[in-house]
Amino acid sequence: MTAFTLIARLAGPLQSWGVASRFDRRDTLVHPTKSGFVGLLAAALGHDRSEDLDRRLLELRFAVRADRPGKSVQDFHIVGGGRYPVRPRDLITDHRRSNRAARGLEAGTGAFFGSTAEHYLPDWYGAPKNIAPDPNSGVLIAKNLSRDPMTTSRSYLADAAFVAAVEHSDRDYLEKLSAALEQPQSLLWLGRKSCPPAGEISGGVHPGTVEEVLAATALLPNKTTDRPWCWLEVPPGTPGAVRVNDQPVSFDLAHTTYAPRWEQRTRIAPGQSIGWDQLL
Repeated sequence: MTAFTLIARLAGPLQSWGVASRFDRRDTLVHPTKSGFVGLLAAALGHDRSEDLDRRLLELRFAVRADRPGKSVQDFHIVGGGRYPVRPRDLITDHRRSNRAARGLEAGTGAFFGSTAEHYLPDWYGAPKNIAPDPNSGVLIAKNLSRDPMTTSRSYLADAAFVAAVEHSDRDYLEKLSAALEQPQSLLWLGRKSCPPAGEISGGVHPGTVEEVLAATALLPNKTTDRPWCWLEVPPGTPGAVRVNDQPVSFDLAHTTYAPRWEQRTRIAPGQSIGWDQLL
């Protein structure tokens, strides 16, 4: 069966390809993931996250080459802290404190609503959360008035550039994906929404497997090595391969699902048969 491969340049100021991200900690691998790249392709085609993935997207064989690995950087955020002025909704949704604030509100006015109430509510100036009916009275109350901050950590790859490749026997479908990358139906990002790609992405469709095409594709400009690392999707049991939970099954936010696949890391000395003139 004849194989064809679509190559794509993944470059930008920041990238983040996480596999175990949570609210307070967002990690990144040292290279793009298959699930992340397939998600980018699905977005380019205009698919909604709740839709079933196209069978041909699931059949793609993936590989990626790190021409410029970039540098790992950490971004720290502090959320949930700070002081807030009393707002009308704060009193409406917490009758327990409305009486305490009343004297301050009646005593005078300030630069904003409730500015004079701080004296009467010294321990309650956090943003109200978890607003729900009181089980006894049915009145809406804020169950969480904590203003304790939470520190979150986000990991990125800065100034990195990769060549991603996907292989399939259907050349017309790969050409469709190539065109979608340059005229996407939805916004594209490199792993996270805060990481937009820079410049053109598609490097075209070429005959051959991912190994053959990556070996023939010239290094990207400003590369940092002549023999970059490459991660290849391989059959189970391939010597030196490792199992990764990175085969996309569903991107639905209600039940995002991934399956195992096998990946082998190797070095590659690229040729010059396929260039990047169209990207310069």
